[in-house]
Amino acid sequence: MSDVRMRIANPCAALVLVAVLGCAGPIRKPDAFYTPPSPIPAGKPGDVLRVEPADGAPDGARAWRILYRSTGMKGEPEAVSAVLVVPDAPAPEGGRSVVAWAHPTTGVVPDCAPSLQARWRKTIAGLDLMVKAGWVVVATDYPGLGTPGVHPYLVGASEARAVVDSVRAARNVKEAAAGRRFAVWGHSQGGHAAIFTGQLVGQLAPELELVGVAAAAPATDLVKLLQSDLGTKLGNVLAAEALWSWSRVYGAPLSGVLVPDAIGVVDRVAADCIRDGREGVVAFHDAAPLRDGFLSVNITGTEPWAGVMRANSAGGKPLAAPLFVAQGTNDDVVRPAVTALWAGGVCAQGTAVRYLAVPDENHFLVAFHTADQAVAWMSDRFAGKAAPDDCVRGTK
Repeated sequence: MSDVRMRIANPCAALVLVAVLGCAGPIRKPDAFYTPPSPIPAGKPGDVLRVEPADGAPDGARAWRILYRSTGMKGEPEAVSAVLVVPDAPAPEGGRSVVAWAHPTTGVVPDCAPSLQARWRKTIAGLDLMVKAGWVVVATDYPGLGTPGVHPYLVGASEARAVVDSVRAARNVKEAAAGRRFAVWGHSQGGHAAIFTGQLVGQLAPELELVGVAAAAPATDLVKLLQSDLGTKLGNVLAAEALWSWSRVYGAPLSGVLVPDAIGVVDRVAADCIRDGREGVVAFHDAAPLRDGFLSVNITGTEPWAGVMRANSAGGKPLAAPLFVAQGTNDDVVRPAVTALWAGGVCAQGTAVRYLAVPDENHFLVAFHTADQAVAWMSDRFAGKAAPDDCVRGTK
């Protein structure tokens, strides 16, 4: 019988300094920039609908907010916002390499877009390192964050389209001089987005070349993660956001799975953003009535909810590029055992996996604390070097 396991690599001793995110600072409300033209002009995914300079770029770079065309859940055109960061140094022949950053959970309503934050630069793990490497960095907000509409939270196909179309949009901004080769790098929900990008890029954007998928504490098996997180403060907030989003995206009434008193609470929690500790405290307060249980059924065995979770769990298709995973051993949001089991399945599909287990690290800053390793790994992928492989493959 085939024996496929994973050898856990020791992390480098030198970790990136703790990123002090603090409070988000002044936060812009979605304004006319984020309101797409109606109707959205005919065109292709990745067409740039609007662009404006963005303050706060790293030294040696310029930044813009962009509004670009993507494709919605029913095949309809939709607008998505992003931040685009371009190094000042001249572009190499063939164009700059691109990294698509996929952000962790910030909320499920338009106010929660990372690009609305004055300190957006602090939300992108390893940004300064990537600029120094000469790469274009494009950070999508995902649909329904910034732009109007419902955010399809942890819906893999929607996230993947937003990511690949952000790379296309970067290529359509002349100042970026972006080439066709890109890597995707994400944290938590963004790790989920990165993985689905790796699974779907071939059918979504065959003209692009994905060189690597990097994910920190990625959401993978949604059933197991929901089961392990329900009942915790953050777990109840995330479950409320997921249920609120899925009910609207998939047309499944909340009344079928929530006790009556919980419906208003879930609506209130879904209106909260969780971009920083201050907002998290508000969300925890609003979710407090859910602590005694709020589900009327076991949703992991009830349709359409069970099917939604299965369809949006990672691993259904092989990745189109090598994988880097960083996972904290003390993560009580994305459990290490769930990530390791999923990564073993990626090994079984034949993908080269670099698995970095970070001792005593929790969920919230693992991407920032491993950004130097992720950037170094992506640099090697752009350079065409053979991907390191912590999978152990053999035959019994």
